[in-house]
Amino acid sequence: MDPEPNQTGQSARPAPTKARAIIDGLGGAENILEIEPCITRLRTEVRDSTLVNEAVLKSAGVHGVSRRGAIVQVIVGPEADILAQDIEDQLATEEDQF
Repeated sequence: MDPEPNQTGQSARPAPTKARAIIDGLGGAENILEIEPCITRLRTEVRDSTLVNEAVLKSAGVHGVSRRGAIVQVIVGPEADILAQDIEDQLATEEDQF
């Protein structure tokens, strides 16, 4: 289900579970080298692109996935900035646990 826009027209903050599902779909935290938002996409660099699971990403509600070697673009819509921050926060938390 897509988040409802707030009063400024921006999408409401997606559930942290969506960020977690995207991490899992990208092959797990240890597989993600870099992630950055770009308008409606999450541009990511992964260690091993064979670990990327498009079915998991699509079940998380992403609109599409584009791959070129180790670069994976996850099309998420206008919530890209918020999702990127949620993912970075979860990755940092996981790093702190090790």
